[in-house]
Amino acid sequence: MDGGRAVLTEQDIHQALTRISAEIAQRNPSPAKLALVGLPTRGVTLAQRIAAELHQSTGIQIPVGQIDITFHRDDLELRRPIPHVTDVPFDITDRVIILVDDVLYTGRSVRAALNALNDLGRPEAIQLATLIDRGHRRLPIAADYIGQTVPTEFADHVSVKVKEVDGRDAVEVQKA
Repeated sequence: MDGGRAVLTEQDIHQALTRISAEIAQRNPSPAKLALVGLPTRGVTLAQRIAAELHQSTGIQIPVGQIDITFHRDDLELRRPIPHVTDVPFDITDRVIILVDDVLYTGRSVRAALNALNDLGRPEAIQLATLIDRGHRRLPIAADYIGQTVPTEFADHVSVKVKEVDGRDAVEVQKA
């Protein structure tokens, strides 16, 4: 989907991720305990960008992984599952995991990600970072770090574009 109402530009996305990274560093004084886990596809890219910002500010290389939530979703009967790769090349036990998603909506993807992470170990804590919080939660889930809150109608579609996947950085809202 293209051609919706522009919400964030490339510069806005960069500024939001820089701010999120600073907030993560401020809240977590032991960056060596941090690890980022992105939800495919764009959450992984955002996690990599946040890790690069954290490396620049702390001097510590923060590991990044990605987690497949496909078979932890509660709507498998409603959609045809397309599995992604889980690649978490570090032990999550006793780490502070920053779970990164591009858009926080109903909370169902995050719940599935929490279940999938539980299969990998027991982290010290899990914090949630999202570029866009559009509201309409169906589960009691809130982000610790938010790039921007974007009011939407329930049926609207929020489209996050990243250069690494889509050739450009942008966030757009398409009306239903």
